[in-house]
Amino acid sequence: MTIGIVNPDGSRAEMSGNGTRIAASWLMSRTGAAKAHVHVGSRTVEVRRTGDGLYESELGPVEVGPREVVDGIELIPVSVGNPHAVVVGDPGLISELGPRLEGHPRFPERTNVQVVRVERPGEVTARVWERGVGETSASGTSAVAVAAATHPDGEVVVHFPGGDLRVRLAEGRAWLTGPAEPLEELPDFGRGVGTDR
Repeated sequence: MTIGIVNPDGSRAEMSGNGTRIAASWLMSRTGAAKAHVHVGSRTVEVRRTGDGLYESELGPVEVGPREVVDGIELIPVSVGNPHAVVVGDPGLISELGPRLEGHPRFPERTNVQVVRVERPGEVTARVWERGVGETSASGTSAVAVAAATHPDGEVVVHFPGGDLRVRLAEGRAWLTGPAEPLEELPDFGRGVGTDR
């Protein structure tokens, strides 16, 4: 299955962790298969249904850059097939730091921004500002980005306002686990949906 992702501002996204999981879940529900492949941008994501009703997606390589300072803000650049700027600090600062960094000249294609607090090894709390959208309640590639920026390898639970996602990191690659549940009513596809830009 091939999908394309269009942001509310009309721009196109290269990757979506939540979007690929949702598309794969939809396809599996119609074919009865236990796994599916979703092509988005330059990547192919393999998604499999797990025994606990969740879905695990192999998102592929994650590139973590060295810490840098942009507009007075220390951040860690991360690529998960789309760009991220991870700030370790108070997640409550997302509405201030998100717009400052999203369109900064350092990021010519704009960037997704996360502010993350490490609660303990293997557990973080984050809020996310998605490029072309603003703050959203959760983001799959953002979960991977904050996990990779704060942990070298292993399992990480990422708490977002919209719910938890699990990330597994090994040898520069990432796997993302989360739910995909049908809604009774379609949401307003403006702000707050959280589909990873």
